[in-house]
Amino acid sequence: MIYKQKSILPGYVHVIFELPACLWADRIHLVGEFCDWDHERLPLQQDRDGVWRIELDLPSGQRYEFRYRVDDRWLTDSHADELTMNVYGTQNSVVYTTLPVEQLQEEEHIPLQMPIPSALWAREYKNGHIHKVRKSALPVVGR
Repeated sequence: MIYKQKSILPGYVHVIFELPACLWADRIHLVGEFCDWDHERLPLQQDRDGVWRIELDLPSGQRYEFRYRVDDRWLTDSHADELTMNVYGTQNSVVYTTLPVEQLQEEEHIPLQMPIPSALWAREYKNGHIHKVRKSALPVVGR
């Protein structure tokens, strides 16, 4: 599942990627255009409830293709905003970094069209509080 909400960073959307607790794995990574398809950069953490989760702040108004790397196999998120074929003959998941209109009306102001910034922000949580915020370079979109 993918959840989106207003980010604390202006011009970004807070995106939560989740996989169910019933998914047995030693490690899971989020791999996609937002991390230049790096297989190790974005590990999901398994919470106390068993759910695998990672939270990212991504620039608003963008489209990103991604997949999950579960141990040594690929997994497509069928709950993503869209699915698209990739060059390997399988499907990539797609996430759009936009918020629903109702949520936008409730929020102060989130620009829908923005220039692509040079970074993505990832927040790590400990005991329900932000533990670490890290910034990493965004790749040129495309593969």
